[in-house]
Amino acid sequence: MSLFKPLLWKINYLELLDQRVLPHQIRYINCKSVDDVAEAIKNMTVRGAPAIGITAAFGMYLAAKSDSFHILLKELEEAATHLISTRPTAVNLRWGVERMLHKARSCDGRDGKVVKKILLKEAKDIHKEDIEMNFRIGRFGAELLPKDAVVLTHCNAGALATGGHGTALGIIREAFSQGKLKHVYVDETRPRLQGSRLTAWELIQEKIPMTLISDNMAAYMMKTRKIDAVVVGADRITVNGDVANKIGTYSLAIVANFHNVPFYVAAPSSTIDFKLKCGSEIPIEERSGDEVLFPCGNDNDSIAPKEVSVRNPSFDITPSSLISTIVTERGLFKQPYDFKTKNREKNS
Repeated sequence: MSLFKPLLWKINYLELLDQRVLPHQIRYINCKSVDDVAEAIKNMTVRGAPAIGITAAFGMYLAAKSDSFHILLKELEEAATHLISTRPTAVNLRWGVERMLHKARSCDGRDGKVVKKILLKEAKDIHKEDIEMNFRIGRFGAELLPKDAVVLTHCNAGALATGGHGTALGIIREAFSQGKLKHVYVDETRPRLQGSRLTAWELIQEKIPMTLISDNMAAYMMKTRKIDAVVVGADRITVNGDVANKIGTYSLAIVANFHNVPFYVAAPSSTIDFKLKCGSEIPIEERSGDEVLFPCGNDNDSIAPKEVSVRNPSFDITPSSLISTIVTERGLFKQPYDFKTKNREKNS
């Protein structure tokens, strides 16, 4: 289990570790309303698909105010629309919101106070289940790595991106605890530097040997160093196995494929969108160009002329043909994908 907690429920509000100021500052943000939660998701106080889904679930609880069931349900439906609109790519957000909404609807006719207690328990269950899934992902994924493995990862798919353990970093943590992991190379992950600010920080906290590299060094490392695997997370996985993940994942998969390095994707089954057949159907979030121009958040330190035109897609799509294995809490999946099965032996 991680040494720190990215989110905590505190009796009547949600406490979030502010990931915007890491690693230089440890600061917590208190969310006391659904609007607070929506803003925290939108401004990336909290980030990472599973963590966003959990946070949104607690946001739904915070939106439930009325003691009248029908008014409460209306409050939840409005909150659901608001929350889902904050970040369009990560499917866990919608999954968490819809699970809470479904739980509320199943309580039709019950007293609003009772429904609110049920909703709080559901949000806590979602949080607990995510951590449990992360541990199973870690155990399954560690099986893929050889002894003295050298791994390369991108962005942050660790405790900060989940309920408190990690998907890609869950695999890395498990391999390290088993004595199988030799070293981790960490992509900076531009433009918001989640690799250098967050993943490097997590690994240093747990004394896991690592080296930070800029994104454009990955190909050189694969050519000149023995890289045993690339392990990344995911924000959405379609039925055919295409994966949306942080921008730069697609190019990393191409490079890994060229160098015959296995490319592994780790995510809970809640990241699989059974409504979408392929990656071209995934909406890609475009964020402010200021994230590219001011990667450290200081408006006085632009890395380009301020008048320059900027594109900032936050995610890209990696086709399933470039992915060696998708690791979920249900096991190891390869083409042809059958994500609904619970029998890991069938796809492992």
